[in-house]
Amino acid sequence: MSKNLLKIIQGDVLSEDFIAKNFKLIILIVLLLLAFISNRYACAKKLTKIEALKTELREVKYENLLISTEVTTHTRRSQIEKMLKQKGINLESSQSTTFKIK
Repeated sequence: MSKNLLKIIQGDVLSEDFIAKNFKLIILIVLLLLAFISNRYACAKKLTKIEALKTELREVKYENLLISTEVTTHTRRSQIEKMLKQKGINLESSQSTTFKIK
């Protein structure tokens, strides 16, 4: 046992049959490590892109809300009547109620 421990400490294990016997396993482990690192990098990259898109979506929703509010304000009946009076257009809204024709 001390002979094997001495070989490991001195590094003789790497120069002997250990590498030859386990070459395929070592290559497999290295490839799996590379795949794991690559997958983790790609995942981190996608997470940053997701966060950027969430921020952009939040900004677009806010802008949509502002525009919708502005359109609603400008299309109110009272606002339209006020704008017509300012421009000097002589139109009046109907005083009778609307009804559906069946």
